[in-house]
Amino acid sequence: MTKTYLTSDELATRIKYDARTIRDRLKDTVLLEGVHYFRPFGGRKILFIWEVIERDMVADAAPFSFPARRQA
Repeated sequence: MTKTYLTSDELATRIKYDARTIRDRLKDTVLLEGVHYFRPFGGRKILFIWEVIERDMVADAAPFSFPARRQA
């Protein structure tokens, strides 16, 4: 499986979030190190794995349905 590695700026463009929000709020709460991102060569740079993030975003999205109509 081919993996697409993205910086926080590139990920922000794809998911329509600010890059700072990704770094400050989503990283380590929703996006987990070793699952959704990694630090190549043990450095400070972070690369996000797009396929894993996309899979989890879709899996977590609950299908929308209208409530049943009450009978009169």
